[in-house]
Amino acid sequence: MTGERAPAAGEYGPDSPFTLPGFFDALGEGRLLGGECGDCGAVLLPPRFACYACGSRDVTAVEQPHTGTVYTYTQVRRPVPALEPEAPFTVAVVELDSGARLSGRLTVEYEEAEIGMPVELSVREPTEHEREAALACEADWPVHAFEPR
Repeated sequence: MTGERAPAAGEYGPDSPFTLPGFFDALGEGRLLGGECGDCGAVLLPPRFACYACGSRDVTAVEQPHTGTVYTYTQVRRPVPALEPEAPFTVAVVELDSGARLSGRLTVEYEEAEIGMPVELSVREPTEHEREAALACEADWPVHAFEPR
């Protein structure tokens, strides 16, 4: 739920956006949620119960933009064994238009990537290899990637 404040310890369930299952449930619905600190304005991706910039517990889950620019990137040539058939692939840290940063795959080859490249978040089902690499509880979580725009 957008606008939801961080609950007190023990007052949340797995569907809370402040848990990884809740974050990925929202992502599967096309919503990218971040925790916005009411004290310092930091945006936390995924949302956290407390701000890692100032320690405040005044954090609210808010939707984040799906657009941003590549902040940095690299090529993965030797991934975990389950992902070897997909290598090499490009991974980036993207600065969203809100200023928050999120890492994920780029859908372009390494040679085509550029710092400052405008991108947009897309969400998809995990590949067979990604499911194999995931923990059992994570195998069905959606996967996000960034496409050039």
